[in-house]
Amino acid sequence: MVSAVFFSVFGQLLRPFSLQVRYCFIHYWARFCVWWLKLTCGISYRVQGQDNLDLSQTGLLLARHESTWETMAFQKIFPRQTYVLKKELLRIPFFGWGLAMLNPISIDRNAGRQAIKQVVNEGLERLQKGVWVIIFPEGTRMASGTPGKIKPGGALLAQKAKVPVYLVAHNAGRFWPKSGFIKTPGVVDIYISPPLDVENMTVAEINQKTEEWFSAHLDTGSPMALEAEAKTEGGAEAMK
Repeated sequence: MVSAVFFSVFGQLLRPFSLQVRYCFIHYWARFCVWWLKLTCGISYRVQGQDNLDLSQTGLLLARHESTWETMAFQKIFPRQTYVLKKELLRIPFFGWGLAMLNPISIDRNAGRQAIKQVVNEGLERLQKGVWVIIFPEGTRMASGTPGKIKPGGALLAQKAKVPVYLVAHNAGRFWPKSGFIKTPGVVDIYISPPLDVENMTVAEINQKTEEWFSAHLDTGSPMALEAEAKTEGGAEAMK
């Protein structure tokens, strides 16, 4: 929290400079946070499939969202990037000010088709400028081990972008849960798929591939998943 205040306040002094300069400054805050979390909370990570990335081309990432952690760690793992996020996040003091410096695609999640159109149009613009775009197709943070419904915006952008599309799953929510302040030591596993060939795929087919990748790498041993499983089994016994 202290570092967020420091970087966001000093970052405002960089507003007269280019977007690339502002991005680099906030980028180092994210890298600092990942290092600090490893030092103080014992949260490290390992990546499987990083060699699947073609760094000679701009890419689109359809990623699992479980924690705040991945929004920072992705800054280390992937090239210069921007996120699709709800515009309310930009109103958070200090944190939102810094986030705005990354030039995100901020949408009104209640805008329906207009929001999807914005994701596609602004996503294409960022990709054409060489900026990787990260979309969380489940739309919100999910508890570790719990699948979410895949929304169409990311798949629509994937269809039109004609860039490599990667699926990214992980279990960060096991160590930094979405609704908790306490962090648990451990190693976050990140799984990057080979690039999808979406040229002849429908939105439904892209979403199905995304869902399959996320499901194949769900952390079914996480406390959240075990609790959900216990509730499901308990309900089934009660019905019997």
